Order: sequence, then structure tokens, then C-alpha cells
Amino acid sequence: MGHLDHATFGWLTPVLSYAMASIGAALGLRCTVRALGTSGRSRRNWLFTAASAIGTGIWTMHFVAMLGFGVTGTDIRYDVPLTLLSLLVAMLVVGAGVFTVGYSRDRSRALFIGGLTTGLGVASMHYLGMAALRLHGTVAFDPLLVTISVVIAVVAATAALWAALNIKSPGAVAMASLVMGAAVSSMHYTGMLAVGVEVTPSAAVLPGATVMQFIFPLAVGLGSYLFLTSAFVALSPAAREHRTDVAPVPFDDARAERPATAQAP
Repeated sequence: MGHLDHATFGWLTPVLSYAMASIGAALGLRCTVRALGTSGRSRRNWLFTAASAIGTGIWTMHFVAMLGFGVTGTDIRYDVPLTLLSLLVAMLVVGAGVFTVGYSRDRSRALFIGGLTTGLGVASMHYLGMAALRLHGTVAFDPLLVTISVVIAVVAATAALWAALNIKSPGAVAMASLVMGAAVSSMHYTGMLAVGVEVTPSAAVLPGATVMQFIFPLAVGLGSYLFLTSAFVALSPAAREHRTDVAPVPFDDARAERPATAQAP
């Protein structure tokens, strides 16, 4: 059995990966809150941004953490198509959950379906990313720890969507994002504890790309996307909390008819 090291660079990769998960969660939650206060095309666009932010944050968290992953006795490579598929799955499945919350009129049903869908999306991204791993040997997973990691993902996603529906102030959203970042990181490292590797020494060249050839540049690019999008959202005129021209639309009354004219004093 090969020795697995989950932090070959010390605390650097765990801390950076947690930061990526928290930033993605913060941006996604703010965009979801903004979406629930609008309607039509604006709501759709905010939800698209939320889905891409959360999906990107989760994926970047996973692979930044994987920068510090090593196995004694073998090199590691990554299958490029499978790695990209894991990113696509993260965005699509998380998007399905976010849009469920954004458009459903039944809050309890939206939380259940959206949390389950988003959580399974997080878990699917993680294990697709692990399936992209190429090394000299075989990889096995502990079923119990895999199950626990999936449960953590679903609970974390449900809690995040609950926060989007119930927490409005930027400070509270920031706290919820830190909690979600911790939950996503816990899911990742629980899933990694489920991994066992039986190394088969070989001089053959492994297929795929090294972490520095592919994972690192892509993670840096997606991390930059998160920072730039966060700046855009923060500087957007719609970011003002007390606008006078548009009234927030309550979740349960998203399609309620607004008065045509204001009453004279």
C-alpha cells in the first residue's frame, strides 16, 4: 500500500483550497440573493452567475487541494477530458440546484430538491476528478467514508441554499460562506481519507498531464475568474442594499402584481 500525503506543501494547499471554496460560496450566495430580488432576464442572469461561481469555487477547491496530493512510489498524472468533465458537471448540476431555488414557489420543496441536486453535483465532481487520476497502481475507496462524504456534500449544499433564501445582509452571507467553505473542504478531505492506493512500481510513462502542466494553470485561471467576478458584483450598481427604484421581490411572491401607480399623499 502506497503512502498518501495530502499536504506535500504543508498548510499552503489546504488553506488556499478553503479560501477558493469560501470565495465561490460567497459570490454564489450573493448572486442568488440578488436573483431572488429581481425577475425575468435579470433573475436568470444572476442565477447563471451564482451557478458558475459555486461550481467554479468547488472545482478549484478540489484541485488546489490536489496540488498537495502525493503517493510514495509513483508519479501522478491527470486525464484531461475527465478533469474538464468534472468541471462541467460541477457547473451544470450546481446550476440545476440553484435554478430550482430561484424559480420554485414551494420553499421546502426547493430546499430539498436543490440541496440534494447540488450536493450530489459536488460529490460527482469530486469523484470524477478522482477518476481522472493516473498512477502506477490501483485506487480503491472505503464505501463508508465515501457515503459520509456524500452526506456532508448534501448537507452543506442544503445549508448554503437555506442561507441564500433567508440571509440577506453581506456580513451574514460572509459568515455563511465561511461555514460552507469549511463544509466543502471537510467533504473533500473525508473523500480523500476514503482513498487507498496499491502501488505497482513501473518505469512506463503515465498517460495524461502533470499537475503543473494542466491543473495548476487551470486552477489559477478559474481563481482569477472568481476574484474578477466578485469585484464586478461588488461594484455593480445593483449591489446597493437600499435602492429606491426597485423593491425586492419576496421568494413566495415573486410573481405578485405590483401597483400600477403610487397613491398621492
